[in-house]
Amino acid sequence: MKLRPFLISKQSIANFSKPTRRFSVLSPAVSSNASSTTNLTSPRVIINFSILKNSNFKKPVFNFFFTRPIHSFQVVSDPDSEEVDSDDGPRTEFLSRFTFIMRANLSEAYPDCDKQTINGMLLVIIEKVVSELEKGTLGEMLETIANTPSQDFSQDLWKTVWEVGNSVLEDMMKERKKEQMKEFLQHDEVKEMCKFANDIGIRGDMLREFRFKWAREKMEESEGYKNLEKLRDEQNEKLEKAKKDESVREGVAVDGIDITNVDPTEEKPKAVSLPERRGKIKYKLYGVDLSDPQWAVVADNLHEAEKLITPEGPKPITGKCKLVTDKILSLTEEDDPSELLAGWVELLEPSRVDWLTLLDRLKERDARLYFKIAELLLSMEYFEPNIRDYCKLIDAHAKENRVDDAERILTKMNAKGIEPDILTLMILVYMYSKAGNLDRAKEAFENLRSLGFVPDMKAYSSMIMVYINSGQPKFAESLMREMETRDIKPTKEIYLALLKAFSELGLVDGAQRVFNTMGFAEFNPDLESCTLLVEAYEKAGDPESARHNFNYLKKYGYKPDDRCTASMISAYASKNYLDKASNLLMQLEKDGFEPGVATYTVLVDWLGKLKLVDEVEEILRKIKEKGENIPFKVQLSLCDMYSRVKDREQALQYLGIVEGKQEMLGAEEFERIISALIFGGLVNEAGRLCKIMESRGFLASEALKVSLMASQSLPRRE
Repeated sequence: MKLRPFLISKQSIANFSKPTRRFSVLSPAVSSNASSTTNLTSPRVIINFSILKNSNFKKPVFNFFFTRPIHSFQVVSDPDSEEVDSDDGPRTEFLSRFTFIMRANLSEAYPDCDKQTINGMLLVIIEKVVSELEKGTLGEMLETIANTPSQDFSQDLWKTVWEVGNSVLEDMMKERKKEQMKEFLQHDEVKEMCKFANDIGIRGDMLREFRFKWAREKMEESEGYKNLEKLRDEQNEKLEKAKKDESVREGVAVDGIDITNVDPTEEKPKAVSLPERRGKIKYKLYGVDLSDPQWAVVADNLHEAEKLITPEGPKPITGKCKLVTDKILSLTEEDDPSELLAGWVELLEPSRVDWLTLLDRLKERDARLYFKIAELLLSMEYFEPNIRDYCKLIDAHAKENRVDDAERILTKMNAKGIEPDILTLMILVYMYSKAGNLDRAKEAFENLRSLGFVPDMKAYSSMIMVYINSGQPKFAESLMREMETRDIKPTKEIYLALLKAFSELGLVDGAQRVFNTMGFAEFNPDLESCTLLVEAYEKAGDPESARHNFNYLKKYGYKPDDRCTASMISAYASKNYLDKASNLLMQLEKDGFEPGVATYTVLVDWLGKLKLVDEVEEILRKIKEKGENIPFKVQLSLCDMYSRVKDREQALQYLGIVEGKQEMLGAEEFERIISALIFGGLVNEAGRLCKIMESRGFLASEALKVSLMASQSLPRRE
């Protein structure tokens, strides 16, 4: 708050400005050089606060926000005065801070006054404040200033004194709290809690917040105990005073008190104490009244039930039984363990826990022996097998892709009259899906549904993949739609697998549906999905739609790769659009595209069918320059081309390569090569290759059989 210039009269300012003016100090607490007067020409004001004996202060009732500079005022005591008592610390600090702030306010209100004049004004104000401090504590002084107008100072000045004193007292309280907080931050209990929090993974700012929170709670707890002790001391004082008053009433002189001056009508002070607790303590945990005696009975019942649920430990194996155990562990898969197991049972009389312990040791030592003995135990009554034992073995075999072994365990379980539960059926679904057995997977899946099980993501994914691998993408798509209706979002891998299945079969409608559904499912089109869609139209022989989707790659921000370009060229090859394919390649090469092996493979096949030998050999040279091996499809196309152009030497050379990799040939490839050999006059080679085709289980078409028979009966002339 800024002081207005009329806080102190101009006459007073003029008096303060005189160099020889001496000001009489009314209070002995403020003096200069231990004299009764203060010389305003002195460079500093020396204040003696030794008379301030009571250091207790209260927090002011009024709150006031005051902005001020950093405190740097120093109090200099009179060398002739007595040393300041340690109890006067708070008052000394208060006056020091108050003097510093008031000096700044006076300097701001009277910028034209010199330092001596400001010191004189400040001395008058400090003298008045000290006189008020002599009457009581800091809090009482501030209340007096706030409620009682001063006859010496103006109302504005008196209000400013109160506001500055209030802000100083608040700062002192804050600093005291800050110092206490520093002490409690180093408290042993706070350190222990911080160490525990650090051990469980709490770090950084969160740990810092917890530390301050715990320190603040500890400080509040300490202050609470101090207040209780203070109440107890006050109560004791009241009780002592009451005893003295009682003694006075009985006519006993206490400490020289005249009993005639005692008022007999004075009421006896009432003792104040904390109320006594009555009844039992009641406490709740998560809304449950745990003070009820019934919980003691529940605890006893739980203790008894725990003995039944928790299995006992295995029996100790010693002596001869240990030797038999070692022999069992040293068996091989070919050995018969029945005799040793019978002896082990006779010696140990094992419980189920002992059997499980033995099986665990066998599993660690030899997995195959473990499976053999575990399956043997399923037929033993003393082992008491349950459905979980069968389920574990089926699951173990399923993970190792041993479908026959898993089915054998399942047959034994059914023979015992144990029906597969949900967990067992789920294992069967995963196993048959992984093995590609569609019929058994469908059977297990339907059994799951009949038990009321709602398939989860893993079950749906397994069934979708088995349908895809079986060449039935439409059924897989129906399961995917069912997932969406159950709010189970299919993964991107499922969408791509389904899109690939439709693409390989040339089912463009299904491929387009899956592609659109991916967009609705917030899976943005990428290079893989766009390439699969182009391949679908390429398989369907629709180059225009394939080119339309090919152009969308740039719209999505992708550049076509070698595989996508090869699919597009293959689509043009299906309609023999050589000019469009050439224009596309020229355009892509301008954009920086360089054809790869996949594109060259399609071009070799296309140009080979057109019998453009020179162009094909030029492409072969480019493939070799890339350092790539010639793909099998290229070798197949070369065998076909050289046979049709009747280059016997080259045809036989590549025919030998094709026959060496005959396991890679399908029915279409066999018929293509046989037809080319017949056309080129290599009838004997065609007949031999036809026999290889039939030995592989492929049936030749009627047209091929007729052509081969005709060529053998009517050989071509050279």
